[in-house]
Amino acid sequence: MKKENVIQDKSYAFAIRTVYLYRFLTDQKKEFVLSKQLLRSGTSIDANVEEGIGGQSEKDFYSKLNISYKEARETHYWIRLLRDTNYLSEEETKSMLGDRDELLKIIGSIIKTMKVKFNS
Repeated sequence: MKKENVIQDKSYAFAIRTVYLYRFLTDQKKEFVLSKQLLRSGTSIDANVEEGIGGQSEKDFYSKLNISYKEARETHYWIRLLRDTNYLSEEETKSMLGDRDELLKIIGSIIKTMKVKFNS
């Protein structure tokens, strides 16, 4: 039986939402440049979480989570830009940013805990 991993599950769910949003933006809004950037950063969050989980050491995991954190920050930028250029509604933006904020808090908490561990 698989042990629940909150960051793994939530980052994967966010990646799926990002893919669906990308499809919506390209199919319905005919937006291809900004949406591609969003796709890359939004799915990279989970890709780095997965790499970290499979890493060779705790420091490798820590490094990959730092990259995930940066990708989540970048994703925030692309979502806001898509909203402010009228490709996303306020409701769509709030929903995506809410999920992204939750991921950022979880990743940030893990990083903070590990940083304390490495410095003691």
